[in-house]
Amino acid sequence: MRRLLLALLLFLPMLLSAAEQRPKIGLVLSGGAARGLAHIGVLKALDEQGIHVDAIAGTSMGAVIGGLYASGYSPQELESIALGLDWQQTLSDSPPRQDIPFRRKQDDRDFLVKQKLSFRDDGTLGIPLGVIQGQNLSMLLERLLVHTSDTRDFDKLAIPFRAVATDISSGDKVVFDHGHLPQAIRASMSIPAVFAPVEVGGRLLVDGGMVDNIPIDVARRMGVDVVIAVDIGSPLQDRKSLHTVLDVMNQSITLMTRSNSEAQLATLKNTDVLIQPPLSAYGSTDFDKIEQLIDAGYRATTVLGPRLAELRPSADGETGALAEARTPGRRKPVISDIRVENDSKVSDAVIRHYIRQPIGERLDLDRLQSDMSTLYGLDYFDQVQYRVVREQGGNVLVIHAHGKRSGTDYLRLGLNLSDDLRGDSTFNVGASYRVNGINRLGAEWLTRVQIGNHQEIYSEFYQPLDVGSRYFVAPYLLNEAQNIEATLDNDPIAEYRLDRYGYGLNLGRQIANNGEIRFGVAQAFGNAKLRVGDQDLPDFSFDEGYYELKYSFDTMDNVDIPSEGENIRLTLSQHTPSLGDDDRYRQWDLRLDKAISFDADTFVFGGGYGRTLDEANVVVSSFLLGGARQLSGFRQDALAGQNYSLGRVIYYRRLTERSFLPLDFPLYVGGSLERGRVWNEDNSFDTGYINAGSVMFGFETPLGPLSFSYGLNDASEHALYIELGRNF
Repeated sequence: MRRLLLALLLFLPMLLSAAEQRPKIGLVLSGGAARGLAHIGVLKALDEQGIHVDAIAGTSMGAVIGGLYASGYSPQELESIALGLDWQQTLSDSPPRQDIPFRRKQDDRDFLVKQKLSFRDDGTLGIPLGVIQGQNLSMLLERLLVHTSDTRDFDKLAIPFRAVATDISSGDKVVFDHGHLPQAIRASMSIPAVFAPVEVGGRLLVDGGMVDNIPIDVARRMGVDVVIAVDIGSPLQDRKSLHTVLDVMNQSITLMTRSNSEAQLATLKNTDVLIQPPLSAYGSTDFDKIEQLIDAGYRATTVLGPRLAELRPSADGETGALAEARTPGRRKPVISDIRVENDSKVSDAVIRHYIRQPIGERLDLDRLQSDMSTLYGLDYFDQVQYRVVREQGGNVLVIHAHGKRSGTDYLRLGLNLSDDLRGDSTFNVGASYRVNGINRLGAEWLTRVQIGNHQEIYSEFYQPLDVGSRYFVAPYLLNEAQNIEATLDNDPIAEYRLDRYGYGLNLGRQIANNGEIRFGVAQAFGNAKLRVGDQDLPDFSFDEGYYELKYSFDTMDNVDIPSEGENIRLTLSQHTPSLGDDDRYRQWDLRLDKAISFDADTFVFGGGYGRTLDEANVVVSSFLLGGARQLSGFRQDALAGQNYSLGRVIYYRRLTERSFLPLDFPLYVGGSLERGRVWNEDNSFDTGYINAGSVMFGFETPLGPLSFSYGLNDASEHALYIELGRNF
């Protein structure tokens, strides 16, 4: 027994020395956008073959996958994340519409295009540094890497890690070995012009693929003995494949990355391993082919099994650091305090109001994600980020709000045109300008102008009364002019030009992010001048004074082409001589829509119902109906009456596949079936129920939906509509 112990003691140093001589393996993951998801398959195969990675260097998507793996995510978890993500949402700046504050949702319903021009305080046009600011992508990285927020040294991760970026001002390569891990990864994948650069330490950083797409040299400087390099770079396209400006741009980027990639691959030794998944059939935006990409990486690694077996350690199992990083619950720390870092126009208290994380409880990542989307939806920030910092008193959730450098004042435009194909056309051109951040509570001044058939100038000052904009006061001024037909016994006898000037004051409350209720008092005055008809008919003037109660509810996921959600608007008004009105009467107006989708097919069910309950001047108190999907076949606002009803179902189908590029132009076709009626109280005018329908096709452009419609009805009316902006 003593001899056996003595022998073990003699051989122990030799065994330890042999263990220490196991080659140190460095994994190098290259950039390639969607093609980089093949790295997940590579990691799956390496794990199955028992390969222990000692260091990781990555660029762009390689930095994303490598950073997540180095922080403790298993290949199976990475695969689940990739398959479960809404990549189109992730690669955009728009928060999910259900998370946007209700005030911002109503901007979409001003009959204007969705894209807006921003202006700085000095009046200059604010042009962003990238098509995508990267808000949603940053939020995803923060969410997945929250457990590393306090790890500033990347050698202290479960696996030492490096991310490569490019200083756009000097062209220098920047290698991150410390800092905030989500920020380093975000900088590494900032494709120039597509994603806004990331500013770190005074440097403006973009995609590392411009200088080092396969950072083999970075891995070697980490002290590895053997490199496993994964090359998923895009091949050069031949002349016949270059058709558009996007093709040329992609080819230019590929030329830059292939040049430095070839230089790095030339440094590989006989002892190194090169994995090149067969990805020629996949593009850099093929985020809808995730399973195939992962499988390609897996198969390309599996076939190298005999060569990789030489690198397998004698003892299986995860390293201690990696096993600890994969411990359940480690990614949800208990939050002891919340701190705001803010350089925007609104106060810290406003930002803090939207963070619902309870103190003393584990971090609720789902709720925090929604809260950050709501904050970003306020339109004051380039980005809103968070991190968890360990301090003496516990874990502090730090919210960092970057004020919008391109400005917070916005101009939006819109266009509507209809022609009844009989020589009678209507058009409306609209614009709105919103001045944000007038004070620290987030007051704003909205002015809307429209010219054409319906002329309008509307200006409202919106002042929140608390830090969460739950309660608000909103005084406004209004001037509008439009044509109103006077009808008797179902025959139009005159057309008046109605001019109205007014002012009012609303007090209101927002109901979470989905609704709003307002109570207001208003006065207006105007005149009605005969435009067409019997010249013996009189012009007249009028005075109005009324109370108004408005309720709005909006859960639509897209205001232009929704796939789910509801929109409800109810207006109750009481006109009374005590406020200066010529008549005493009541009105109410209910409008609603509900969207339901089945894959590429969407149905929107809805309509409206409006009533005038007492005697009143017909011209002044009329509702307007007519236009695309508002009794199609009639020109815009062709029907006027004190009461109306409308029921409709709208159908459309997306014909093109989803694109994950910032420029996506989906094509839709569809149509509508409608049934409605317009009638008055004080004479026999009643259109009776009219059946109508339309067919349409359109594009959802970055400016908004551009649609072409043709409508007709059983009143022998038909019309053509062109719309840039709202569809219904």
